[in-house]
Amino acid sequence: MRLISWNVNGIRSIHNKGFVEWFAKESPNILCLQECKADLEQFPSEITSLKSHIMHVSTADKKGYSGVATFSQEKILDTKKMEKNIFDQEGRTLIQEFEKFFLLNCYFPNGQRDHGRVPYKMEYCETILKKIKKLDKIKPVIITGDFNTAHHPIDLANPKSNVNTTGFLPLEREWMDKLEAAGFIDIYREKNPEQTGAYTWWTYRGDCRERNIGWRIDYFYISERLRPFVKSVGIMPEVMGSDHCPIFLDLKASL
Repeated sequence: MRLISWNVNGIRSIHNKGFVEWFAKESPNILCLQECKADLEQFPSEITSLKSHIMHVSTADKKGYSGVATFSQEKILDTKKMEKNIFDQEGRTLIQEFEKFFLLNCYFPNGQRDHGRVPYKMEYCETILKKIKKLDKIKPVIITGDFNTAHHPIDLANPKSNVNTTGFLPLEREWMDKLEAAGFIDIYREKNPEQTGAYTWWTYRGDCRERNIGWRIDYFYISERLRPFVKSVGIMPEVMGSDHCPIFLDLKASL
C-alpha cells in the first residue's frame, strides 16, 4: 500500500502542470493533498471525475485559500473534520478511518513572518495531538501533510539564521518533541537518521530549489505499532509543479 502526501500550492495550478498524468502514473492507494486553494466546484472536472479513487475534500470559507483533499482506492469507513470551527473554516484537516488505521491529512497553519499566527498554529497543534492520542487507543494512526515546521537543524539548510523564523521556533519544535514523546514516529528520519539535504519545500526566491536550500516540513508520523509494517519511506524532489515536493510511505501488504 503506497500513500503519497503533497502540498500542491493550488489544485488548479498543479492541474495545468501534468498532475493527472502524474497521478495516473504513480497510482498510489491513497493520495493526500494540501493547500488546494479551491472550493469543490472549482476543482478541475478531470480530477473530480477520476474513477480510480474516491475523493474527499475539506475547503476553506475564504476563497482560494488552504484546503485539503484525500483520494483513496481503499475503503473508507468514516470521514470527519476537526469539528472545531476555527480550524474547519480554513479546511485544514481530514480524519479518515480505514480498516487497519486512522489517517489524518493535515495542513498545519503558517505562523507568519510577524509570528501573528503562531498562537493559532500552536492551538491547532495541541488539538491535533489530543485527537490522535484518543484515536491511537482504538487503531494505529498515520498523520501526514505539511506541518510547516522543521524539527531539527538537520531538517533545514540554514538553521542558525532561522532560529527566530516561524517554522523553526523553539515553541514549534518543542511541540514536535511532544508528538514524538506521545509515541508517534517521524518514520523518514528514523529510517534516514543522518541524511542531510533531504528537504520537501523550497522558497521560489533565489533559485533555492536548484541549489537545494530548503526545509523538510512535510512528514509521515506513525503510531509505534505500525513500525514493523513500513516497507519504505521517501521524498520525491524530482516531482515539480509546486514549491513543495511529494513524500511517500509504503506499507507491507500484511498490515
